[in-house]
Amino acid sequence: MSNFQSLLTVLTFLPALGAVALIIFRSGDDEASNLNAKRLALIITGATFLLSLGILSSFDTSNPGFQFVEKREWIAGLSYRMGVDGLSMPFVMLTTFFFPLTIYASWNVTVRVKEYMACFLLLETLILGVFTSLDMVLFYLFFEAGLIPMFLIIGIWGGKERIYAAFKFFLYTLLGSLLMLVAMIYMYFDAGTTDMAALLKHSFDASEMVLAGWHIPGGVQTLLWLAFFASFAVKMPMWPVHTWLPDAHVQAPTAGSVILAAILLKMGGYGFLRFSLPMFPVASEIMTDFVFFLSVVAIIYTSLVALMQEDIKKLIAYSSVAHMGFVTLGIFAANRQGVDGAMFQMISHGFVSGALFLCVGVIYDRMHTREIAAYGGLANRMPIYATVMMLFTLANVGLPGTSGFVGEFLTMAGAFQVNSLAVFAAATGVILSAAYALWLYRRVVFGDLIKQSLAKIQDMDRREIIVIGPLVAATLILGVYPSLVLDMFAASVENLVEAVDDARQAAAASGLTELAAHAAKEH
Repeated sequence: MSNFQSLLTVLTFLPALGAVALIIFRSGDDEASNLNAKRLALIITGATFLLSLGILSSFDTSNPGFQFVEKREWIAGLSYRMGVDGLSMPFVMLTTFFFPLTIYASWNVTVRVKEYMACFLLLETLILGVFTSLDMVLFYLFFEAGLIPMFLIIGIWGGKERIYAAFKFFLYTLLGSLLMLVAMIYMYFDAGTTDMAALLKHSFDASEMVLAGWHIPGGVQTLLWLAFFASFAVKMPMWPVHTWLPDAHVQAPTAGSVILAAILLKMGGYGFLRFSLPMFPVASEIMTDFVFFLSVVAIIYTSLVALMQEDIKKLIAYSSVAHMGFVTLGIFAANRQGVDGAMFQMISHGFVSGALFLCVGVIYDRMHTREIAAYGGLANRMPIYATVMMLFTLANVGLPGTSGFVGEFLTMAGAFQVNSLAVFAAATGVILSAAYALWLYRRVVFGDLIKQSLAKIQDMDRREIIVIGPLVAATLILGVYPSLVLDMFAASVENLVEAVDDARQAAAASGLTELAAHAAKEH
């Protein structure tokens, strides 16, 4: 890969260069300069997407290891390491795919336009950094720094309660990550490296787990797992640390909600796959029932809460928590079907949830309200909107033929092999999702157009159709041809599952599993 030595660095930092250019070359706040800022942001995000397509064209899907690896000496013995594998490449593509759409969806923004576009460009860099980092310290810096632009996006361009929502989002996710930082420091001093590729290489002897030359006693492994879990559970978010998400979604501008739902939530699932499962396989096995319990509660509880919502955005936000419950079920099933399903579900949910928030933005721009009761009978005036909204509503329910079905089916099939009772309980969430999604659609789109305020509402314009069109295509194509995405991470998932199985078998043979379980109960 010597010919591609710095491609990931260019890909990651290109949006940040665009943000710097916007800030440096501020030339006023008139309509022309604001339009130029939007065009520059669109060009930069579009170029980033094209570059990611070039990287994808050279990506070897049969290779489970890291590709396009970059390594440079950094500070204090730490190294700057970047690379992608089958677990991270889909999220890189999802990120670069969404940002041009969200920039174009924000074309009507008129307040502090340059700063708005700069925040989104900086956010793209920080998200890409999370998915391309191969050093724990670098990963943590990108992971935490991403809070800043999203905090500003919610706090400056959000709704009436934006300050409360922004601080709640920031404090929840920051505090959740402090334990992860402590765990990383422990791992660095004990292992002598922050190289994630080195830490992922497992070997065992008869009495203890030896991970890349450093020893993790069973109880310590469980504590490290819990430290990482605290961070990733908040980021997804899992029940009961999910309460920041509905507030953040309701107050964020449309583009902020799209990025939050489509990409930022996936950083938690990616963290589980990159750290929790492969680095702490014994602890993951011990805590499987705990994770399954939280996942099932999240699916059922948040689905019931969604049924009670009067705000469209808040309903979709609770729906996202429920769908992430299926993701954690699949990940900690730790088998091929489960992990495949979790990965696919995260990609599919990115398209579907992002599209649903864009649909909310369409009618909010016209009526300036998200209250369900303010709508009704939109099919009479907005047939294109009604058709698009129906597609994504059915995909959110998991209708066969849409991408939403594939991920939920695979996650439940994988988890069924581990805990059939948990899957039976989680399956009720599929019924509940149909209840709240179809209830929302009926109240907003169907019925007679009796509200005078809706009498002159206009259907989707060309710009809105251009934004939503690629998401319609992605949802339908992945629904009938899921291998387009599944093949991208098949080798890496197989390698991960085999490594976890080998680790657990070796631990069981040496008695480490029982020792770790006993230590976990003591702690």
